[in-house]
Formats: sequence, C-alpha cells, structure tokens
Amino acid sequence: MYTLGIYIYILCVKVAALFGHKKARRKLAGHKETSAILKEKVKKGESYVWFHVSSRGGFEQARPMIERMRATHPEYRIALTFFSPSGYEMAKNYQQADVVCFLPFDTCRNVRKFLDVLQPRMAFFVKCEFWLNFLTALKRRSVPAYSVSSVFRREPLLLLRIAARRMRKALHCFERLYVQDAESKRFLEKIGVFNAAVAGNTRFDRVVKVLEQARQLPLLEQFACGKPVFVAGASEKDDEAVYMPFFNKNRDCKLIVVPNDVSDEHVMAVEKAYSGACVRYTRASVEEAQAAGCMIIDSYGLLSSVYGYGTVAYVGGGFGKGVHNLLEAAVYGVPLIFGPNNGRSLAAQRLKEHGGAVEVRDAQGFDESMALLLADDEYRARAGAAAERFVLESAGATARIFEDIGL
Repeated sequence: MYTLGIYIYILCVKVAALFGHKKARRKLAGHKETSAILKEKVKKGESYVWFHVSSRGGFEQARPMIERMRATHPEYRIALTFFSPSGYEMAKNYQQADVVCFLPFDTCRNVRKFLDVLQPRMAFFVKCEFWLNFLTALKRRSVPAYSVSSVFRREPLLLLRIAARRMRKALHCFERLYVQDAESKRFLEKIGVFNAAVAGNTRFDRVVKVLEQARQLPLLEQFACGKPVFVAGASEKDDEAVYMPFFNKNRDCKLIVVPNDVSDEHVMAVEKAYSGACVRYTRASVEEAQAAGCMIIDSYGLLSSVYGYGTVAYVGGGFGKGVHNLLEAAVYGVPLIFGPNNGRSLAAQRLKEHGGAVEVRDAQGFDESMALLLADDEYRARAGAAAERFVLESAGATARIFEDIGL
C-alpha cells in the first residue's frame, strides 16, 4: 500500500506538471538530472555520508552536521539530497557537499539504483523525513540511519496508529532517533519505539554560526540615525496590516521591512502602506536613507544580518501559514513579536515561556506591546536577554549527536 501511494503521488506530480504547475515541473526536471549527477559526481572507492533534507529549513538544520563532518572526518565525502525544488535550488552549489541532487521517488527500483551507486556508510534524515523503502533498504544493507532534530506530537502519532502502521516500521529502521525534546521521546515510547535520545535542535548551532558570520551593513547604520529600529523580518501582507498602522502614527522609531517575497509587486505594496518617506535598500543613497522612516530590504540573503540592527524584531508568518524562523532574530538579543499561528513552532513556545517574545493577535495588541517595549528600557533589555539566553543555552545538538554516534 505504501509503494502504491508513492506511485499515485508520482502520477499526481506528472499531471500537475502537464497543467503548468512550476514546482511540479521543476521536481520532474530535477529527478531526471539525478542519475546524471550521481554518475558524474560519485567516485568509486570513496566513502560517502548521506544527508537527506526536505527543504530550506531542513538544510539549515543539516549544515552544522555536514560542516562538522567535513572538518573532523575528511576521509568521508558528503552527499546531500532534497525533496523540495526550492531547497535544492538554494543549495545545489553548496561547496561543503560533494554530491547535491533530488531524492529519487521512494520506489523499490529507485531505492536500489540510488544505493547501489552511492553505497553510503551512514545516512542522516533531518527532521520528519521517513521514507519507508529507503529506510528498509538501508537496514537490510546494515547501513546505520539516524533521524536528526525530529519532533513527534500526538496528532501525527494518532495517524501512525490508525492509518499508517507500516510507517511505524520506518521508525524501527533507524539506529537512533535524535529528537528535539523529551515530549517527542515520550510519544515514541508510547508506540513502542525505544531507540530515541533527546539531543535538541541543530538549527540552534546554525544560528550561532550565522551570528559569528553576520555582515556589516553600513547603510543601515546611516538609516538608523541613533533612533530605535524595528525590524519586520519575513514579512507578509497579513503581517503588514498588523504592524504598519503603528508606524504610520509613530515616527520616533525607524522601520526596516524585509519581505518574505521581494517581488516588485509586494515591495510596492509596502511602499504604499507606509505613509512617510520610504526607500529601497538597493537603490538608496546615504542621504535618502537618513531622511527616510522606512527602508525595504528588496533582495534576498540579508535577513539574518539585518536583525542585528534591530531594537525590537517582528517575525512574519504568524498571521498566515505559520511563523517563520525565530532563532536568527533571537540570537541577537532582541525581544520578539509574532502572530498567533505559532503552535507548531517549539521555539515560539519556549521563547514565550522564557519571556523573550510576545504573541499579538491584532493591530491593537501590537500597538500595546510595541509601546511598552519602547517605553520601558529595562523590560526591553530583559526580554532581549531572555531571547538570546534561550538560543545560546539550547545550542550544542550537533556535538551531542556526534559524541553519541562516536564520530
């Protein structure tokens, strides 16, 4: 039944591609490239460690492990596979991996061909990536597989019990499941999986490294002019409807907007929503930046550095599908604000518990929270310190995993 479901999924992707779905087309094109990439890049006689991630977020969680493996075990080559086209496009030129390609669809034939070529010594599946045929084949070949930074909650486990008993078999294929928290370990034990260990989230290790490598952005210093700066990161239209009214009424705080989508249409919508002088980062002179009240970062790749210029940070997505990455803002020691759709983010829950973040549900709630953070320096400093402490104290998952494996 599982393999039949995979074939149905492949058919759906092909149908979607026929009707012009861009991601489906890119996925199919990427899968066609995989065999050629493996043939070109995989060197016979070399030992490979295989990392599989779903998308961009999983890649950021894998990076600390890949880079540590590269530094401490140069005898291994690194293979990195993706499920998501967007993740693959971002990382296909990643220099720390020797082979980067799409994960073949999880059919028995594809699995056999892939493993016969790569012949990995060990495999790491990041977060909740459980491909039954791949995992079964790895176990049959005595290749240790590890789940990294995975999270388990009641809802998916009910599905495991009722509708996907075969998927529970996948969990038993892992040599070890390195879960993010004790709650996940307890849930696994309830369904008879006892090979789990609490290691934490490798994403914390990544943001600490990013902090060390943060870029200096002199134009943002000129823009601030000594005033408080509010950074709205990964901002979406629903977020802007919540925070923009405050800045249209209050000019004592500078506003930096980093849109999640930097298309010209979205950037123009932000410019229209802000009632004062607004400039784009890629086009502004120093004089224009100093005179403006709002700056829009109209290019990708700067967000993690931009947060370092903030007095208060807002992380978008909480009024949409779900709040985006909170850790890359929290590591700078700034208090955070985000919307109500954050239940699936462990970081959001912990930041609220530690006093490093505030959840707002509407524009009025935002106004009240922002006014308090700007008026009370001691409260703001305490919240920022709590956010930073949470990140730094949570780091170290990579080292714990490597020590447990014996690497």
